Amino acid sequence: MKIKPGQQAPDFSMYDSEKNKITLSDLKGHNVLLLFFPAAFTGTCTKELCSVRDNISLYNDSDAKVFGISVDMLYSLSKYREEQKLNFSLLSDFNKEVSAAYGCLYETFSYEMKGVSKRAAFIIDKKGIVRYAEVLENATDLPNFEAIQQTLQSLN
Repeated sequence: MKIKPGQQAPDFSMYDSEKNKITLSDLKGHNVLLLFFPAAFTGTCTKELCSVRDNISLYNDSDAKVFGISVDMLYSLSKYREEQKLNFSLLSDFNKEVSAAYGCLYETFSYEMKGVSKRAAFIIDKKGIVRYAEVLENATDLPNFEAIQQTLQSLN
């Protein structure tokens, strides 16, 4: 299923790297940035998430809750978050349900791995409506952070 701006964001519940259950519908009243990424401890993913870490004030200023999402186990994500000193939550989509619901799941990734999240970015507004959607086919590409920041600024 392809998620498009203007539609209601699919609700979900997942555990974060601190073992807290996060439910999207509970975040109404905040803008939400979802950043799906293929795998913790990899070069492009680390570059992407550390860029967000280093610019977190831009997201905080837009009243945006930021979440990184991958199919890694929450234990791996906990170690990764700690090592990279990430200042936002990482959510484990180990069952691959949310990545599938958002249309960002590779059937086959590199080395014949099945069911890995594509790199993708979604902005959900305070009412739960998708305002930005970007799904990248090439895992070495990064989301358009300038467009993401412009979209977030336009929501306030």
